[in-house]
Amino acid sequence: MFEKRKGRVHMVILKKVRGWISSIVIAFVLSLIIGIFIIQPYKVDGHSMDPTLQDNQRVFISKLSHTFSYLPEYGDIVIIDSRVNRNRTFMDDVMDNPVFQLFSNKDERTFYIKRVIGKPGDVLEFKNSKVYRNGELLNEPYIQETMSYTSDEQWVVPDNHVFVMGDNRNHSEDSRIIGFIPLNHVIGKKVL
Repeated sequence: MFEKRKGRVHMVILKKVRGWISSIVIAFVLSLIIGIFIIQPYKVDGHSMDPTLQDNQRVFISKLSHTFSYLPEYGDIVIIDSRVNRNRTFMDDVMDNPVFQLFSNKDERTFYIKRVIGKPGDVLEFKNSKVYRNGELLNEPYIQETMSYTSDEQWVVPDNHVFVMGDNRNHSEDSRIIGFIPLNHVIGKKVL
């Protein structure tokens, strides 16, 4: 009788352990799917988006534009992969997930948060410390201070690329330095 009871107890414990393990596996898979394709948290690193976003501020980004290859709108705040000279793959999307980043030992700054200023075909110019798109002066009430960057050249945004800049123009590593951003390097759009 004691052996039967002991066997039932082991079966109950085994069922509970299996239930917990399957719940953990399902939660892990769902978190991966949500983080890769739908929404992901991001921590602002630096002051390039002052005053709109501050250093160490947490934001959530919608990855639907990346998942379905939508072109962002003017003024959208986006997360970009700054490694523009390499092709992004699906494995990049998987490995950039916060779950895998916990176990990664990356110290390099790869992801930047910036504002979309130009879309494919746009002509951008920087005159008198102001930005002109297709000959029209942009109204930019969100910038930190007057931009000290001027250039005699015109920037023509190529197909399947965007031009991004930080709101703190004098302290931002953006398209003026790293170049045009391929659409598949636009990881997501800030939503919260």
